[in-house]
Amino acid sequence: MTDNPIFAVAAVRNPATTVRKLERFTLPLTVDATRIEVSGLHRGGTGTPLVFLHGFGSTKEDYADVIQHERLADRPVLAYDAPGCGSSTCADLTAVSIPFLVSVAEQVLNARQIDRCHLVGHSMGGLTSLLLADSDPGRISSLTNIEGNLAPEDCFLSRQILTHSHDDPDEFLARFAERVGDSRFYGGALYASSLPHKVRAAAVRAIFESMVELSDHGKLLDRFLQLPVLKMFMYGEQNNTLSYLPALAEGGVELAEIERCAHFPMYSNPPQMWARIADLVSRADAGP
Repeated sequence: MTDNPIFAVAAVRNPATTVRKLERFTLPLTVDATRIEVSGLHRGGTGTPLVFLHGFGSTKEDYADVIQHERLADRPVLAYDAPGCGSSTCADLTAVSIPFLVSVAEQVLNARQIDRCHLVGHSMGGLTSLLLADSDPGRISSLTNIEGNLAPEDCFLSRQILTHSHDDPDEFLARFAERVGDSRFYGGALYASSLPHKVRAAAVRAIFESMVELSDHGKLLDRFLQLPVLKMFMYGEQNNTLSYLPALAEGGVELAEIERCAHFPMYSNPPQMWARIADLVSRADAGP
């Protein structure tokens, strides 16, 4: 491969690649009497770690490009697949609700000896991040919420478990992917094309039902606003009509609108997404 001049130039220009590389790991855990095996990516480094929680139908690899960003090059990193997603396994897929995922996150952080972190969560992972931070805000240096649920209107995907209910989990997931793939939103077709390979159908109902329940009744917006940490809400340009954006701005939350993007900035506009994350992390480390 090094005989190719393209690869040779890349190697010269990027001498820190071996230092920045993410390593894979597996972690067996028991959460609420359910046996799981977590598949993750990590690297060591200096400073407060970055911890990434992916969204529904996504995986830890959504964040693997963290290694491409010089401003985050020396930072410790942790990302992992939620049980029932990607390469992580779960003995009882019907147990995988949002509260279950919060317990998983707590155990993973404890096992990796991370007592403080910069937390980044997308969609389902954003909701999990909010509840994790709410339960132990002293553990969080900064929180980047990428369109994680804050209100009933955010259940445009998860509420389909009620509006398009189906007794066959595989059939529901297949039809769900068709509807998302046919949408007019940036990144929808790319996201939908990989859904059957990234999430187990039997895990969908409990995840979606708990997302709807929390969004409707969990007072998530209030809990997010009250968090005593530096926080940012990131959203796509196509979703800039979310009704609670003014309340977030008035409450001191940094808003990050990502251009040419809907719900998936890591697919549609990753450079802008990573720049905003790096900015927040830098300011959090600098202190008040």
